[in-house]
Amino acid sequence: MLPRILAGLVGLVLASTAVTWVIDPTAAALSLGMPLLDGIGRSTQIGDMSSFFVGGTLLCFLGAIRQQGHWLQAVALLLTLTAIFRTLAWAVHGAELTVPFIVVELVMAAILLFSAMQMNKAPASSEASAE
Repeated sequence: MLPRILAGLVGLVLASTAVTWVIDPTAAALSLGMPLLDGIGRSTQIGDMSSFFVGGTLLCFLGAIRQQGHWLQAVALLLTLTAIFRTLAWAVHGAELTVPFIVVELVMAAILLFSAMQMNKAPASSEASAE
């Protein structure tokens, strides 16, 4: 039960940002330290950021509801890559090092990986006890 709750909580965190990108993209952009762009940049910014957060939310909820860890592993991969590329942006391209964002992304990824491991173990142990 705990893995499902944890995955759902991460999904709720992602959902809150997803809803903000859809309803108030200016506030969403500012919360992530960026201005809302104009023209094609705005379309790309809202489209990419919304799809990232909505997709992550749906995968977290799908994994929690179906108790299938592979959905959670997919979100953990995306969050880990986000942290890696934030660090790369700082190291190579002169971006500000955003330690709080990186820590949150890595903690959420770790929670999801823990939950996925627990979910992936559960069917094997129940099958073994049935024999």
